[in-house]
Amino acid sequence: QVQLVESGGGLVQSGGSLRLSCAASGRTFSGYAMGWFRQPPGKEREFVATISRSGLSTRYADSMKGRFTISRDNAKNTVYLQMNNLKPEDTAVYFCAFAKGPSVSDSGGMYDYWGQGTQVTVSS
Repeated sequence: QVQLVESGGGLVQSGGSLRLSCAASGRTFSGYAMGWFRQPPGKEREFVATISRSGLSTRYADSMKGRFTISRDNAKNTVYLQMNNLKPEDTAVYFCAFAKGPSVSDSGGMYDYWGQGTQVTVSS
């Protein structure tokens, strides 16, 4: 059974940093792209970042470029999201997800397994 477990969320002041981790099991991790999405309070889920199975290709939402970095360690079956210069509008539940294939995608429909999410709250 496929499982994704996020960790690393919390409360941080504006301008601060957090590193989210997502540990995967139940599927050959290195065979699939991974993604991070978020859902701000009262809003729809939105794309954050994605990384190909090899880690050589990444893609970010425009508002995260230059502040967020996605990476993966295939030996540890883990994907990370380093978030710097956080802003109050980054407050959301952050989810990691397994893509259906090896390539990056910013569409939620291209992901078939999702974690439970981790809360990130940025205070002003």
